[in-house]
Amino acid sequence: MTTQKLQVKKNKDNGKAFEQILFEAADKLRKNIDAAEYKHVVLGLIFLKFISDAFEELHQKLHSGTNRYEGGNPEDPDEYLAENVFFVPINARWSFLHSNSKQPNIGTLIDEAMIAIEKLNKSLKGILPVVYAHEKLDKAALGSLIDLIANIDIGSEAAKSKDLLGKVYEYFLGQFASSEGKKGGQFYTPKSVVRLMVEMIEPYKGRVYDPCCGSAGMFVMSEKFILEHSGNINDLSIYGQESNQTTYKLSRMNLVIRGIDGSQIKWNSEGSFLNDAHPTLKADYILANPPFNQSDYGQELMQNDPRWIYGVPPAGNANFAWMQHMIYHLAPNGIMVTVLSNGSLSSQSGNEGLIRQKIVEANLLDCIVALPPQMFYNTGIPACLWFISRKRTANLDRKRGNEVLFINASNNGILENRTFRVFNDDDIRNIADTYHYWRNNSSEYKDQKGFCKSASIDEIKSHEYILTPGRYVGNEDEINDGISFEEKISKLTAKLSYQMEESVRLDIEIKSQLAKIGISL
Repeated sequence: MTTQKLQVKKNKDNGKAFEQILFEAADKLRKNIDAAEYKHVVLGLIFLKFISDAFEELHQKLHSGTNRYEGGNPEDPDEYLAENVFFVPINARWSFLHSNSKQPNIGTLIDEAMIAIEKLNKSLKGILPVVYAHEKLDKAALGSLIDLIANIDIGSEAAKSKDLLGKVYEYFLGQFASSEGKKGGQFYTPKSVVRLMVEMIEPYKGRVYDPCCGSAGMFVMSEKFILEHSGNINDLSIYGQESNQTTYKLSRMNLVIRGIDGSQIKWNSEGSFLNDAHPTLKADYILANPPFNQSDYGQELMQNDPRWIYGVPPAGNANFAWMQHMIYHLAPNGIMVTVLSNGSLSSQSGNEGLIRQKIVEANLLDCIVALPPQMFYNTGIPACLWFISRKRTANLDRKRGNEVLFINASNNGILENRTFRVFNDDDIRNIADTYHYWRNNSSEYKDQKGFCKSASIDEIKSHEYILTPGRYVGNEDEINDGISFEEKISKLTAKLSYQMEESVRLDIEIKSQLAKIGISL
């Protein structure tokens, strides 16, 4: 099945995109393997196909020796390094693996291929999965998966120009996160939430940081934002940290396929609190989705930590530890956005209320957005976005000192399926525009009852520094349908009376039917 055939098939599959068709086919081969493990098998193979396609295309040009490739050696790794293409040794090339896909040792051959590629490409060292020889992985299914992936072109220049691999990889990450449920949320933040965060803080130029970067979705979306707004991707440098090694590998592969430098994405098992990989970093933009209400994060080892500027966070909940870690790493003119559980807006336990108060009084809080339910794979806990800015005063681009914008987006979004809600383009545009108009003190900004309100610090103080948007924006005015209260009550009581009479009738009928078979109530 070539890429062209996949496109033709789309018209016969109820308009499904080829990445969806490919995922459904790949998932059928999963058999008894958990999605958490299978994602590394599939995404690793897709990555291998990508770098092999790019290699083979350049290899052919060097072999033909035409134009600027005249005199080039197709087996010289330096020739590929000069073109920013990974060198793939013979035993790791897709053609070799595909020709051996039905062999019983195919898993071992793929693992050996991954190891060989890492040895010859320093930037890939330690990030490729070596999981294919595992005994629980059905080798016949693995061979079929290789055959399936072999039929799509994802690494050639033509495929790169259409971002085919990016679409496939992004779709697969989302689907695996959905399949894994709560565990999936540890490596993946839903695309529409990330898009909203990026559109609101507009990371055009500077250092972007995520202290719990998962599969690097924040960085990928920042790059897309730059390209969509005719910026220069080289104006961004990214810094991140991840404590889960397998998730770290996903993040590095996710960046490599998009040509983003991931050298400053670091892994250690202790994580950002106990072993900060970027201790001196001051970032211009911070985007993060830390674990909700994380407990046992090592607070007892950090009592006098310089990051706790606004108070020592409680041992049983890391929400304000993450918050203060990010504020500590924020540049003098930086802006950040983080996802937190709604409890962070009102909790008074363990010093949280006082920390929240000090952050507000420090004039750092820019905006709070209440998110709809069912937005995250890993939790049903209601969530919100906190925007912290150091650019709120003086002659910088924030002109809203001593004010905070509250947005209640809890009624926005559409159900993608029965359990998961997403923002559509209109939702994202409306929320982002509202923030931008407010931030720039534009005449286009207006408080909207039930949706947005610009509140003063004094007003927040009167609410005891509780930041739940509903307290400030209020409820939408009810639309007058022209029917009087008396008329509505009359109709409702008549309906209730009928239903009560019907209930009595049904009780009698049930008893009668049961009596016929000798059951008495």
